[in-house]
Amino acid sequence: MRLILPSIFFFLFISICSAQDDDIVQLKNVSDTIINTKRTLSIAGELDPVKTMQKLFPGKLYNMSDHNTFMSWKCKSCKPVAYIDANGEEGDQLFPYTEGVATRLLTTIDYADSKGNQFKFLFFNHSVYDADGLQTSRFTGGLLGVSKFAKNDNTWEMKSFQPAVQAFGSFAQSPTPKLVQIGEDQYALTLVHANGGGGAPYSGYLYLLVGFDGKYQPLMEVSYYSLFNSPSSDWSSSYTVVNDNNKKFFRDFVITTTGSYKKAKGTEDDYEVDLPSEIAGMAKTKKQFNFVIERRFSFKGKRYNVVGKPVVKFSNIK
Repeated sequence: MRLILPSIFFFLFISICSAQDDDIVQLKNVSDTIINTKRTLSIAGELDPVKTMQKLFPGKLYNMSDHNTFMSWKCKSCKPVAYIDANGEEGDQLFPYTEGVATRLLTTIDYADSKGNQFKFLFFNHSVYDADGLQTSRFTGGLLGVSKFAKNDNTWEMKSFQPAVQAFGSFAQSPTPKLVQIGEDQYALTLVHANGGGGAPYSGYLYLLVGFDGKYQPLMEVSYYSLFNSPSSDWSSSYTVVNDNNKKFFRDFVITTTGSYKKAKGTEDDYEVDLPSEIAGMAKTKKQFNFVIERRFSFKGKRYNVVGKPVVKFSNIK
């Protein structure tokens, strides 16, 4: 009996260790300085985005198939903070995740201001650790992080670091931000968050992320920006920044939405979708029509909001 018990514990220990080793992706514990927004970093010469990501999130680097490159890390001493997930289905995301984090380079954006100063954005996508290096869960967004560098002679100096902003997209993958100029040497970022159920329509929202009050945050949310994967209705939008010399910063946006409506058959696969209020009235009396909606958004206080009455044009009414 004395020999049996130690043998059992030995085999249990070996089994647990073997199970841990079977995980394709391993976690590396890091210091809580990883989420310090006041961190400094200087890169001499060319800035390599992946190597810079390694410096900012010094976990274990994985280069898997299908361009799946990420840092795997865990911060046991970090205090998780709640960040909004645009999906709104499973509540806020608590970051850093206690299960561990996979950080991927989402994209880089280079630009120069009117004085020739050069800048570079690095965007990161955080998702919950997965032993196989996967990104899952339809209604979980990818948590967006951002760092901004400015070039000083032959050195790139990090001017701002925000490990996490907000979660967007689906399957833990954030959409890619785009650069937009909204004022005199004032630049912001746009992205389209879209999601929907399996085989169901996907609704899109436009977000404008602006450096404001010391951090990048959404200052404009445009609903009904797009709709696709619906058998009866669809629409898409574009935006234009109004070149108004009277506004040096935070210039107005004009959102133009173009689409078509067709009354749904009322089946399991073809049902009525949520419509913009500007066309909901017409949909009650007509079976089919095309439409164009023009909305203007203006900045006041701390956000962009709709100003004036939207302009709506209908055609092909039946």
